[in-house]
Amino acid sequence: MDEFRQKGGKKAVRVAILANSILTVLNIVVGAISGSYALISEGAHTLSDVTTSIIAYIGFYIGQKPADSEHPIGHGRAEAISGLIIVIFLVIVAWEIMQGAIEKIINPSLITVPDTLAAIMAVIGIFVNLAVSNYIINLGKQIKSPAIIADGKHQRTDIFSSIAILVGVVVSNIGYPILDPIIGLVIGFFILKTAYDIGKENIDNIMGKVPSEDLLERIRIAANSTPYAKNAHNIKINYLGAYATVALHIELDGNMTLEESHKIVHVVQNNILEKVPEVKYVMVHACPIGLEYDHNQKIDK
Repeated sequence: MDEFRQKGGKKAVRVAILANSILTVLNIVVGAISGSYALISEGAHTLSDVTTSIIAYIGFYIGQKPADSEHPIGHGRAEAISGLIIVIFLVIVAWEIMQGAIEKIINPSLITVPDTLAAIMAVIGIFVNLAVSNYIINLGKQIKSPAIIADGKHQRTDIFSSIAILVGVVVSNIGYPILDPIIGLVIGFFILKTAYDIGKENIDNIMGKVPSEDLLERIRIAANSTPYAKNAHNIKINYLGAYATVALHIELDGNMTLEESHKIVHVVQNNILEKVPEVKYVMVHACPIGLEYDHNQKIDK
């Protein structure tokens, strides 16, 4: 699984950097030639995509490092942290684009009417970004990487930007050139919205939010399918984005010896690790069947 994740992460970042490098050059060159501020703004955005793809991979790479004495549950949160760094870059790019657009809206004499070349580039951008973003997001989900998924969602915003640019070019050429910087402003808002979504998702990862009820249920089923183990409960998941650690209670026959219960506890741990790949560490506490007590109390009474 680790080797599969490493290969997937490398493949995603290579595709993203190559596609965005090409789009950056084309957007800026065509934007300058055609007179489209919105297209030049999109070029700045795709240039930031190259940087964020590198940041995403650095977070992914660090997150792959095994546990050590200073990080006993691994380095998985590095991926979520890199996602938050991507958010900072997005906000900076959005501010620069919006600032330039507002300046042109206030001073219309700075506006030039973009020609049809800008429209052609916008169409190319739509198809390239659609293909690349879908590829990166799907790959990120397969390898369960918050950093790669965040980078793919960042890439997806470029689809809407390209559509907005296309509409702006058409409308500008029928007598409303003011729409070009307005589209640039809209692109800035799109980027801010993406920054918010990515930030929220990665903060949830850092805070250990459980991604779905399905993960909880699969852990419960794996524990309860172990012979002699009953009623898995008080399941606590510490989710680190790429993987999770789990602590739970199971019920065993109170007449078992300590050695017998010890063996079953380890079988439960192994079952969960084998059947739920997202889980890397498991701690199981054994309770006598039928014993009722408050799991929140500090000392059993």
